[in-house]
Parts: sequence; structure tokens; C-alpha cells
Amino acid sequence: MSSRFDPYGQPPYSETGSQVTLQGEPYERPSVGTPPSGSLASIPREQAPLLKEQNQYDTSPLGREDGYALESDKPYRRPFYKTLWFWAIVAVLVAVAVIVPVYFAVIKPKNDTSAANSPGSSSAGHSGKPQTAIQIGGDGSTVTKEDGTTFVYNNTFGGYWVTNPENPFDNSARPNSWTPPLNQSWRWGVDRIHGVNLGGLFVPEPFIVPELFEQNEGAVDEWSLSLILAGKGKLQEVMENHYDTFITEEDIAQIASAGLNWIRVPIPFWAIDTWSDVGLDGQGQTVSEPFLARTCWKYIVRVFGWARKYGLRVLLDLHTIPGSQNGYNHSGRLGSLNWLNGPMGLTNAERSLDYIRTLTEFISQPEWKDVVQMFGILNEPFLPTIGRDPVESFYLRAYEMIRNITGTGEGNGPIISLHDGFDPLTRWAGFLQGADRVAIDDHPYFAFNGNSNREPVNVTADGGDGTELGGKWPKQACDAWGGNMNTSRQNFGLTLAGEFSNAINDCGLWVVGVGINPNYGPDCGYWQDAAGWSDATKQGLLNYALASMDALGDFFFWTWKVGASTTTGTVQAPLWSYKLGLEGGWMPKDPRTAQGVCAAKFGVAPQPWAGEFQPWQTGGQGAGALAPQATAYVAPWPPALAHVPTESESVLPRYTSTGTISTLPPPTFAPTASVTPTASVGSGWFNSQDSAPAVTPISGCGYPFAWDALNAQIPLSGCLPAPTA
Repeated sequence: MSSRFDPYGQPPYSETGSQVTLQGEPYERPSVGTPPSGSLASIPREQAPLLKEQNQYDTSPLGREDGYALESDKPYRRPFYKTLWFWAIVAVLVAVAVIVPVYFAVIKPKNDTSAANSPGSSSAGHSGKPQTAIQIGGDGSTVTKEDGTTFVYNNTFGGYWVTNPENPFDNSARPNSWTPPLNQSWRWGVDRIHGVNLGGLFVPEPFIVPELFEQNEGAVDEWSLSLILAGKGKLQEVMENHYDTFITEEDIAQIASAGLNWIRVPIPFWAIDTWSDVGLDGQGQTVSEPFLARTCWKYIVRVFGWARKYGLRVLLDLHTIPGSQNGYNHSGRLGSLNWLNGPMGLTNAERSLDYIRTLTEFISQPEWKDVVQMFGILNEPFLPTIGRDPVESFYLRAYEMIRNITGTGEGNGPIISLHDGFDPLTRWAGFLQGADRVAIDDHPYFAFNGNSNREPVNVTADGGDGTELGGKWPKQACDAWGGNMNTSRQNFGLTLAGEFSNAINDCGLWVVGVGINPNYGPDCGYWQDAAGWSDATKQGLLNYALASMDALGDFFFWTWKVGASTTTGTVQAPLWSYKLGLEGGWMPKDPRTAQGVCAAKFGVAPQPWAGEFQPWQTGGQGAGALAPQATAYVAPWPPALAHVPTESESVLPRYTSTGTISTLPPPTFAPTASVTPTASVGSGWFNSQDSAPAVTPISGCGYPFAWDALNAQIPLSGCLPAPTA
């Protein structure tokens, strides 16, 4: 999320845009079948000759209209016999003839392929041994969590969960009837991203997790929060408890049940490691990064596992970066921007490439690539300060590094998502033409446009027939965003909104930062307490949400959950919580109802778009064949940086490539009394040929403090690596 706070005096986003909007592809109707209320054993397809496919995907085994049915379409006739013993026999026969074929029909074919492609994987689980441990469940089924507690899965959209203790990498689940299961390809331009962020989970923000900041006075970002907690001796305890409890498995199940199909998971680089020496402060003291290192990773992987269980695809977003890429509190440290900016800009960028590399290696493994299908390599770099040339140069270097690891073409590593840096989408047209599976990510917010935005939402909507509510806001979303997004799909390729929200203004406890006054003014009380909202306000906000979704087309709402304040016991930033909006009635129960509302309700004509991408844009023919003109104008690496005198560019401090690269551990799956996991868990490193060392500080160099170096003196000697042969 982009905060209104801007230490560089420029607004991060402009609300200007085209007067047209997106009209998406038709969607299928949700299933109206009623799946069984309990879990079912799954059986491979080749042992179920009486089943046939009825839909565009190998679909739900839980209901006829969601996928498989007997060849006969004759109506069910009540049996003649009605005795209890007869029904007992019938129940057994049904279990064998209907439930058992599920595994063979839906799950096993893809699992066999995955196992064959997985280095070191075992086929013991598919050698004729019964697969009775595999379970699936649809609407009304009971889910048993790791701690033994249970909850009921309520999904009326034909989605189903899958657990396979023998092969925890089973990718057969799906969140709803119109979204392909994880083990089938996403069809860009047909399947649409209806997603939500897990903001605040691994990168706590004051307005999302106010409890952490209310209980630690003086904390304004995770840097200061970590220092305060460490001073109390509670850093590990408090942060690990937050990772463990803020988002639970039941949240992920509810996301799938809400008709959503993707989650965006923002993570910090300190999931991989931190450095104990990031330079010298103004007093000549060595500074150590205070973040809790290598602790949240196991919880990140747990979220991946939950996403797999419920059929949700993941966009993994590297939300923080060494030195800060924007100076916002969610970059790790509030204030100074030192990534590709100033004396330590290059060193911080070099270090960030190593983190991108480590994450790419992990998520490109066969065990994870069907779940983590997109990788946002850098969240919200602030181009007005950094400049466009350095960011483009970094994007090209990161792209080449990633594709050297993964190879090119569909299925080889993740889609690479690049944030637009708050530059208009039109300026990215043609960038990296020919590149393999690159998406551009926009974060449209009216809340941070620098205006007070006091116009009401509980009045008649502009552009409508007089019966809709929303004031100016729904039509403004349609006008400002719809045309831009579709034009970008035409001229760039894959285009998505990695963040947006229901916030028409910047009200909410600490939305703009701790101690910073909102542009709205001092009277934000109404917007901080949803309990006092009128039905008209809720309807107006619902229309704004629908218009935003229609205009954006492929989107991730920011964010799923906002925690309660300890002072009020209530959510004080309700405009930002999808979960609270579902409960309160100002978010749609089914996001597909957004399709076409800009035209139908608010009088905004749709922007034409064929709904088809070029083959190379989605990993098809020509993917990875960069057009010469696409890179000719990109600044060579390393680029010239802002806040660095031209005569000093050649002597900027650098790191040396002699360090040990960090790897990420896979999860462990303990055997039970009845099941022993047989699937490979991977090593955490996809490409064994990628063995280059990592960057590390040069011994003896007195580096400036890497997180606050804009006014630091550039070392005169000892901070450049030795020449290579």
C-alpha cells in the first residue's frame, strides 16, 4: 500500500485517466449443485471408466454440475426396497462406485506428472497402494486444522479443498467452479484475477495491526518496532505470535469461499536474512538491522500450503528492500530512500538482487511453481525520486537473472510482476517487448491523491439512472482506471492492480502513518466506526467496490483483514478490510457481479479489448526473444543515480561477490500412524547450475549507513571490489 506520507514532496499517484472502462469476458454461472457435506476419499481417473468430463476444466468431484457425472442422465428413481439393511448395502456400494473414483478422476493424473517431473520424488504412492488418506471437502464439510480444532467450510461456489498427507504437494483443489484447479493452466484473458492481499501479516503496518504499535509507544515502522521489542526482550515472542495468529487457515478458507481465486502475499527480505553490519552512523558506530531474521519464512510456507489446500494461486510480493525503495513505513524503515538513490544506492540494489534470486530458486521448484505462479520482485519503487532510468535498468537485470534460473516458456518459473513506480501505465507500453511472462502492476488509490475527498458516497451516483448510490466515486473509478488498464493490456501485455481498496479518503487510524494528520481533516470519526454507517453509505461503498473491480479487471484488494484497536476493541480503518466488508455488506458476496457495472449502472462505455494476449506474453511462441529496440534505450548496469555527483559515480561503494548465498528451507512433513509422506520436498534451490556467490561487504570499508546515506560522504578508498580477470 502506498501511504500519503511523501518525504520527497510529490504525490505518489495521480487520479487522472481515460474516460472509458473495462468490460470483461463472460463468466460461467456458479454451480447450483449441492456437494456432499463431508470429506471424500479420492481415486485416480483411469479406474473410473463411467465418468465423463462436463465442463471446461477437470472439475469438482463434489457435484454433477461442477465436473463429473455418470454417463446416464436419467433421473434418480426411489428404490423399491426400504429396509435398513438394504440401505446399508447401498451406502457401501455408492462409496465404492462414486466416491472412490474421485481420486482417479481428478487428482492422480496430474500428481503422476508432477511426481515424474520432481527431482528425487517417489512413485511409491502410486504403485497400487490404496490412497485412503486423501480427503476432499466442499460446502458444509468439516475441516480439521493442525492443532486438532475444526471449522465448517462454507463455499457455495463449487470450490473444494484437498489434503493428501502422502503427497502434500497435491494441486487438485479449486476455490470455485469458474477457476481452474491449480494443476491446470490459467487462461489469461479468459480467467480473471479476483484477489486479495494478506497485508500486515509478514510486514506489519500500523493501521493494519494497530495492537502491535499501540502497545509499543514510539514505534512507527518495523525498524522502530523491532528495536523497542528487542529492548523489552520480546522481539521473538511477539512477532512469532503475530505471524502465527493474525491470519489463520480459516481466513484462507474464507477467501476461497468469497469467490476469490488469488492471494497476494507481501513478505520482507528479512524472511531470508539480515545483516549485522549495514554501515556506520553519524557517530561512527556500526549499525545492525534490527528485524527478526529467518523466522517468518516457515509461516510464509505455511500460507503457501493453505493456498494449495483451497486452490488459491499466489502472487508472492517482495514488499521491503534494503535501504528502502520509497521511504514508506511498509518498506521496513520510514523516511529516507536509499535504494538506487544516493551513495549506498548501488550496494542496496546489488543486495536486493540476491534476495530476488533466492526467492526465485525456491518458488520455481516443481513443488511450488503451480501455487506461487507470480512473483512481484519490488513493491512500489518511488520513481519521482529514483528516476526512471535506474529502475528500468534494474528491472532488465532482474528479469535476465530470473529467466537464466528458470528458463523461458509457460511453466518455467513464475510470471514476473513489475510495479509501475507510480508512473502512468502508458509510459510502460513496449517495455521489454518479447520478454517471457512479465506483468505490470498498478496500485490505484484515490485516498492518497492529496485531496480531502470529502464528497459523500451515500447520495445518488453520477452517471446512473437515479436509483444507484455512490456519489461521484463509482463513475470516477470507471473513468480513471478502466481505460488505462485495458489500453495497457493492449500495449504492454499482462496488466493487473496489485492493490486497491474501498478508501475514498485517507481516514482511519494511522492509515497515513503514526502521528500524521489525514488530508480529510480532523473529523474522521464517522469513517473509523463502521457500526455507525447507514445503509446508504454501505450501498454507496458497495457500488464503488463493484465499479473498481469492473474497471480494473484483474485485481487484489488491499487488504483481507484489519486488526482491532486495543483502545476501542473495533476496527478503526474499516474501508480497508475485505473481510469486514463482507460481514457488513459493503463488499460483494460474489466478485463476478462487478462485471459490466461501469456501463450498466454508471454510464461509462467499455474500452474495447480483444481479450487475447500475444503468445510470447503468456509464455507461448517467441517468449523470451527480447526485441532489440526493447532494450536499446535501457540504461546499462550499473546506472547513474540521483543524489550522486557525476564525478563520484565511478567511486561509489560496492560490495564484493565473495559471500555465501542464502537458501530457504522446505517444510517438513512428519509421518503419522497411518501415513508416511513419500513426495519429494525439494532442496529449496531449483537450478543447481546457479552457484555464483552472493555479495558481501568488503573487509575494511567504512560504508555509510545503508538506510540513511543521502548526505553521507563517499569513502575515498577501500570500498571497491578487486578487478576481475
